[in-house]
Amino acid sequence: MADMRVELVAPDRLLWSGQATFVFARTTAGEIGIMPRHVPLVAEIVEGEMVRIDTVDGEEFHAAVHGGFLSVTEEGVAILAEGAEPAEEIDVDQAQRDFQSDDEELRRKARARLRAMGHSPV
Repeated sequence: MADMRVELVAPDRLLWSGQATFVFARTTAGEIGIMPRHVPLVAEIVEGEMVRIDTVDGEEFHAAVHGGFLSVTEEGVAILAEGAEPAEEIDVDQAQRDFQSDDEELRRKARARLRAMGHSPV
């Protein structure tokens, strides 16, 4: 099976880097699935969504992404997030409480965190 180089970068750190077989993201133009040898493109990632990276080891890496851009080139995929959190660092109980907030930005980030963890917002 073919693979591609993928990097997920936030302003404060590199969240994931390696070889992958598939990337899923929600962009302002709609949902996108990227496989090796995908046509080059640049897309804006919807704020408050999640990104999934399928690794060559058969694992899935999920992250809550708070805006940014996705770039696909011959070299691979670069996800440049304005903010991002890997699923394993997310506190589900706190995200559910944040989702109940009156603050729309906090709700949007909480929704992304819950989706990255595989939970539906309640």
